[in-house]
Amino acid sequence: MTVQRTRIKMCGFTREADVQAAVQAGADAIGFVLYPPSPRNVSIARAAELARLLPAFVTPVLLFVNDTPERIGQACAAVPGALLQFHGDESAEFCEAMSLATGRPHLKAARIPLTEAASFDLVKFAEIHQKAQAILLDAHVDGFGGGGKTFNWSLLPPSVNAHLVLSGGLTPANVADGIRTLRPRARSLAVDVSSGIEAGKGLKDADQIRQFVLAVRAADNES
Repeated sequence: MTVQRTRIKMCGFTREADVQAAVQAGADAIGFVLYPPSPRNVSIARAAELARLLPAFVTPVLLFVNDTPERIGQACAAVPGALLQFHGDESAEFCEAMSLATGRPHLKAARIPLTEAASFDLVKFAEIHQKAQAILLDAHVDGFGGGGKTFNWSLLPPSVNAHLVLSGGLTPANVADGIRTLRPRARSLAVDVSSGIEAGKGLKDADQIRQFVLAVRAADNES
């Protein structure tokens, strides 16, 4: 039996101790929200401070929502080696131009309707954003993510020619079900959690972080 290792991104960090807890638990990537309306927003300078805590082979991710090329460039200069995550209405052309300008790969978020997931053409979306390193699947909520809502995973297409990152309302209790449902439908599957490991918005809970990682690894061991 071949065990598949699901990569884990944890997002929305604002405190040093939370970053350290996530790294110790085994997170592969740590996300910083650079979107001022978000309760998890941090400044570019603060993201850089927190990113400096990351050891080798743990990737910082910078989350933008409809931001300017200038600010994206400033953030990349401040946080070496960061991956870009575009979570707004950015076009494929814009995302590709930013990757080219900064030399950083990017993720593009697909905002899946909560009640009518089947109406979202994920195959077409992945084709349009084929230069993205992965397509991140998030629930369509007000405020561009972090709402703790899940969409109906089973309504997504049976086969998508892309690396997918499952997000939107994941918790230690449901992440294994999400992995089982979506892993066979994609080239690979990773998971992304924010509100599901929190004691409050932007305030992570070390025990929930550990439980989330354990749940992902248990799902991996089933494969």
